[in-house]
Amino acid sequence: MAKKSKKMGVRQMTIITAVNMMGSGIILLPANLAQVGTISILSWLVTTAGATCLAYAFARAGTFSNREGGMGGYADYAHGHSGNFLTNYTYVISLVIANVAIAVATIGYGANLFGATLGPWPTAIAVIGVLWLASILNFGGARRTGNISQITVWGVIIPVAGISIIGWFFFSPHLFAQSWNPHHFEIFHAVTASIAVTLWAFLGLETACANTGEVENPKKNVPIAVMLGTLIAAVLYIVSTSVIGGILPVRAIANSNAPFGLVFAHIFNPTIGKIVIALMVISCFGSLFSWQFTIAEVARSSAVVGYFPRLFKRVSKAGAPILGMCVITVAQTAISFMTVSPSLDKQFTVLLDLSVMTNLIPYLLSMSALMVLQHVEHVSDKLARKANIVAVLATIYCLYALHTTGTTAIVWGGIITFAGWGIYGLVANNLNAREAPAKKIPKEPSSANGGPRSLNGEPPYPVAPTPEPMLSR
Repeated sequence: MAKKSKKMGVRQMTIITAVNMMGSGIILLPANLAQVGTISILSWLVTTAGATCLAYAFARAGTFSNREGGMGGYADYAHGHSGNFLTNYTYVISLVIANVAIAVATIGYGANLFGATLGPWPTAIAVIGVLWLASILNFGGARRTGNISQITVWGVIIPVAGISIIGWFFFSPHLFAQSWNPHHFEIFHAVTASIAVTLWAFLGLETACANTGEVENPKKNVPIAVMLGTLIAAVLYIVSTSVIGGILPVRAIANSNAPFGLVFAHIFNPTIGKIVIALMVISCFGSLFSWQFTIAEVARSSAVVGYFPRLFKRVSKAGAPILGMCVITVAQTAISFMTVSPSLDKQFTVLLDLSVMTNLIPYLLSMSALMVLQHVEHVSDKLARKANIVAVLATIYCLYALHTTGTTAIVWGGIITFAGWGIYGLVANNLNAREAPAKKIPKEPSSANGGPRSLNGEPPYPVAPTPEPMLSR
């Protein structure tokens, strides 16, 4: 009897891919998109196309790459150590910022759950408390983090899938049309205004390639699973946010700190609304909990190879990078104070734009390295050509998305990126010395006429012949 494979099939990998993206990415999206109108469905379509291209390109890179380090390993093929460092550096910065945004969303839903109204400073203090709680709970190691995350993610899947099905019985096409473009934006402007918000929901699609070694027939199944997972998430995102736009007035959605709770309370009753809010608080905190550990792990793996300070690679007996998590949470504490705003939604949007901007840098570095990666790994021309075309399309989308994050995010994100090159200069010498110890260079032999010679005895450059001595008369 054939031995049953312990590896994942395409269905399991598809579910993991979709779940990794959904986490907390959607819980405040209806409120953000409502500020533009239901026309934001066009942004979803553009972002879905771009995210699908990114997912496919990452799937190919994950299938063929033989270098560790995820996106940093991909970038290393074309950009060397500096590209590897810059990819991991900007990715960590992006996640650090993103987790503050997730904490803001958690507090927004939590305050709504308990009927509390928090001012700017109480909100900041609550956000900081949630961040530290998530870090401390991760001190138990990766296994505990994984087990808890698998449970908490259902807190967002149930409401989102539920409204995507039930919501159509309460959907008003007239209300949807009335909310289409309340601010009378031009179509291009309306689409552009929502791109960064919709891309935020897809951040995390790159993590799907991490399980390549545990999948049956990865060359075939990983690309299928990544693309299907991305499309499943896209359908749930588009359907859920669109159906809400046909149930509630756009102004009510835009002013809500818990739009999913609001719509369930409208359809059923306030109690059901509170239950949905509670589920999403659990999911949001679970996502924050999981990503806090992920950031510390990315920093730890970078520290192991010499890119990040040594303190990040220290782990406890449970395998948790506790010191690294504490340093990261201190940085998030500072960011929380810097983004204090009278509006929770405004605070969330500022963090969202900056996180998306910095996350696009590793995307661009990875996409630009795919051609070299496939060449080095001897991928057939037919397979490589298709993936390269998709990577070019993904790059174009990333550049467009970069533009949509706004001047403030680009300026601050640019400063963060440029600082990364400076920081790399501080570690590059030690890294190179570690990989290639200095070799003893043989002393150059001298020629008979006193000129230097190369190691094979030939002059390294033309040497004028020594003149014959003149005979005296």
